[in-house]
Amino acid sequence: MKGFTDRPDGYTVELLESGATLNDVIDERICQQALAEKRAFMVADLGALMHQHACWRSTAPRLQPYFPLRCNRSPAVVEVLASLGLGFVCASKTEVNLALEHGASPNNIILAGVCKQLALVKAAAKHDVCHLVCENEAELAKIARLHPRAKLLLQLSTEAHAAETSVAFGATLKSCCHLLEVAKTLGVRVVGVAFHVPTSCQEPQRAYGHALADARCLFDMGADLGFTMNILDIGSGFTGSEFQLKEVEAAVSPLLDAFFPPLSGVHVLAQPGSFYVASAFSLAVSVIAKEVVTRRWDAFTPGNDNAECAEFLYYMNEGVYGPFGAKLLGNTITAPAVHKQVPCAATAAYPSCLRGPTLDQIDLVVERCLLPELSVGDWLLFANMGACGLDVLAGHTCASPQPPVYYAATFSDCDRTFARRMEGTPGRAGLAGSLARTPPRLPLFCLLAHRFRRFPSGGRIAGTKCRKWA
Repeated sequence: MKGFTDRPDGYTVELLESGATLNDVIDERICQQALAEKRAFMVADLGALMHQHACWRSTAPRLQPYFPLRCNRSPAVVEVLASLGLGFVCASKTEVNLALEHGASPNNIILAGVCKQLALVKAAAKHDVCHLVCENEAELAKIARLHPRAKLLLQLSTEAHAAETSVAFGATLKSCCHLLEVAKTLGVRVVGVAFHVPTSCQEPQRAYGHALADARCLFDMGADLGFTMNILDIGSGFTGSEFQLKEVEAAVSPLLDAFFPPLSGVHVLAQPGSFYVASAFSLAVSVIAKEVVTRRWDAFTPGNDNAECAEFLYYMNEGVYGPFGAKLLGNTITAPAVHKQVPCAATAAYPSCLRGPTLDQIDLVVERCLLPELSVGDWLLFANMGACGLDVLAGHTCASPQPPVYYAATFSDCDRTFARRMEGTPGRAGLAGSLARTPPRLPLFCLLAHRFRRFPSGGRIAGTKCRKWA
């Protein structure tokens, strides 16, 4: 997905004091909507980004995280991740500008994409974004002509990705060897290798072993041709699960030590998109229509265990042509929770189907789940929605606009971020190998959190509005 893009005039961050939770923000937003004006919205916990970053650094300390902006382009997310020192993987001029505007160094931006437009390559050269991914000879010739200072990462195909999709992605080992020779002829620098192992891979040890062995061959051949290759990108094969991260780390770590030991000087990158943002976003939608698919009233008589239960079909005010666009790519949308309802054994649950507002047959969000009987106007809360949408669909191909995003963070999260900055956090090493002159800038809402200590009435800094929630 391209992500959730907020309004260009800034974003609002709710600062939560002790005792307040994200559910309080959701409750307030629901209460503010009149019955005839109910509109879906998202709530983002910016503190979750900081917690996920701490988890990443403790679990996979050698892997430098580079966030793929195709996953989530929310300006608040970009600002927080840039302040944490993450790099960014961009595929368009919009994404490059977004990363640069929120404090990312050009040295910490990788321009990805199989076929880059001429204007995109020229813009990269103009803004000193030199690290580009390349996987074919035509793209190599284009980059050599328009961006002579480019530093290329060759995109290597993997068996695991080829087995998952019929669409070609990356170049084979033989083709990459040919690209090295062409790059040498054209005078273009090749500085590394990138590959991708999908999250659905059932044998990560074998998949990463094969990919890292091929990458090692390319590094050796590059050295023979006179290239200084010191970047290895192992891709975005990470879900939002800490367990899956530990599983991948356990598979990759010994292989890296064998093929690219720390003393080799190779910077190992990864693209944890969903890992950072999935759990940070929740989506609230309302039920706009209801149908009884199957109902036999004798099913409700005591002791009638063999009777057929009721089944309900609910229509929501958002569907696959909005924030549930990931369903069109085959991703599963998990069952929601019912707002203001605590699950208990005494509550009857019925087979339910959740559809979007259109009459399109494919506008099916959740085919079957168990829910208590709902009424029109009830609210459903979908968790882990930070990476479950497509910007090309959300808000662009349907009549309703994209759901607004409301951001929240606790004072303690802001204090910890502010304390790290005040302790003099050193500048982050970029891909160029030199330390940045200044550390990543602090998110503006963290500065405002400290301003609220002295001026509780609120304030605005550089277009980023921040409101206190007691």
